[in-house]
Amino acid sequence: MSKRKICVVITARPSYSRIKTALKAIQEHPDLQLQLVVAGSALLGRYGNALEFIEKDGFVVDEKVFMVLEGENPTAMAKTTGLGIMELANVFYNLKPDVVIAIADRFETIAISIAASYQNIPLAHVQGGEVTGNIDEKVRHANTKLADIHFVASESAKERVIKLGEDPAYVFNTGCPSIDLAAHVKENAALDFNVYEKYGGVGATPDYSNGYLVVMQHPVTTEYQESRRHVLQTMEAVANLDLPVFWFWPNVDAGADGTSSGIRHYREVHKPANIHFFKNMESEDFLKLLLNAKMLIGNSSVGIRECAYLGVPVINLGSRQNRRDRGNNVIDTNYDADSITAAIQQLLNSERPAPSNVYGGGDAGKKIADILATIDLRFHKTIMY
Repeated sequence: MSKRKICVVITARPSYSRIKTALKAIQEHPDLQLQLVVAGSALLGRYGNALEFIEKDGFVVDEKVFMVLEGENPTAMAKTTGLGIMELANVFYNLKPDVVIAIADRFETIAISIAASYQNIPLAHVQGGEVTGNIDEKVRHANTKLADIHFVASESAKERVIKLGEDPAYVFNTGCPSIDLAAHVKENAALDFNVYEKYGGVGATPDYSNGYLVVMQHPVTTEYQESRRHVLQTMEAVANLDLPVFWFWPNVDAGADGTSSGIRHYREVHKPANIHFFKNMESEDFLKLLLNAKMLIGNSSVGIRECAYLGVPVINLGSRQNRRDRGNNVIDTNYDADSITAAIQQLLNSERPAPSNVYGGGDAGKKIADILATIDLRFHKTIMY
């Protein structure tokens, strides 16, 4: 009996940590063959070049898809998605997978779902059924309706996918694969590397032995024209702290140019000595950095997911994560320097929150691989090539 071919498409830096343990479990499963496609901003150095980390972890990349158009605005997003459909359609035609996996909700993931489903290739979607405050929610639900198999990360997400009309027999609450990494890090919690020696951040090498903060702030695609103002408020709030701040550059979304130009402007004009900039880190190193931080500030889903499991305090900014399931580690505030400063002081003077398993307990990758190996695919139309 031949192995079932599972094609996973990674389109951006965050997507890799969302699926890494599932990749490993698929690769090691005796009845599965991993086909790995790396595309979009995951191939670009300015967004952290996730490809470098993927290959360092021992994964063989079968195809690379260059599909990102410059512009970082809604039109560029739409054109990038269109180009992705064309390129990925060819990739799937050539690889002939038995199942394609689309990850989460980034704007370009809809290209994966369209290219696969239009060719009658069974589509599995990871992290469907969640709700948030921007274009990601539309993409996420569209992926759900195009998908045949659903690996959701929470019970409320499972209920929502079923309410969308999906067959309950093909909706599985596996938890989030990124929690698998967090579980491993929790057992090896020490920050056992020098951040600057390993990753060469921008700015003078700080002394972070007495604590530090982490910032990860992305543009909100439905508020992209406000991105510059949003990030300047955050920079003003953290620039005068007596603690080092490790700041990670944003994703490639509409408004990313505003976020990036705001960071550069503030850095050049005010020269904040305590803020240090990074593009990317290996997944487990980043989680160790978070686990040992005083808090995370920003609007990344890592604050809602991994930080909940790790018990890391989070200041969640704006609407990007609206309505998403969360633990008790999050304080919500808006893009206002005074409000952010007040929230920082509140968390610095509070006990660390208790960890939460709202997004799973650390075995999602294995669950996903086992289901993919045994699930009946006869529900689907015959694949036509």
